[in-house]
Amino acid sequence: MIDIRKLKELVKLMVENDLTELDLRDQEEKVTVRRGRNGPEVVYPAQPMGYAAPAPQAAPAAPASGGSSNGEVAPSDDGLVAIESPMVGTFYSAPNPDSAPFVSAGGSISEGSVVCIVEAMKVFNEIKAEISGTVEKVCVKNGDSVEFGQPLFMVRPS
Repeated sequence: MIDIRKLKELVKLMVENDLTELDLRDQEEKVTVRRGRNGPEVVYPAQPMGYAAPAPQAAPAAPASGGSSNGEVAPSDDGLVAIESPMVGTFYSAPNPDSAPFVSAGGSISEGSVVCIVEAMKVFNEIKAEISGTVEKVCVKNGDSVEFGQPLFMVRPS
């Protein structure tokens, strides 16, 4: 399975160099990343590991402007630290549709705890907190499309 840090770097390089497609292959992995009308698309042939896919949902509407009002960090968020999406994909707040969210506003998190799942091309990636603290704000809704670097949660470090 591709290392999430490698994928983040690939997406970053594409954005910085205004590339529309990047295709890398070796004996173990094949990664194709395309940017188009709806933003980057990551194609990675892999099977989900131990996760049942959520029930299909209607696709969320694309934001009218380049950014999402949900992902904007307001100036009043002084002292808060963003947990950002490490990839482009679909945000899921719970391990499955019938479960409670991993975290919600007002809840405490510790470093290394799972805060959400981002699905990219049928690969369900657990996103873990890199800080401990209190979740002050959940910036996206379950099922929303997220971009690389988009704030998912705002946390007041403890």
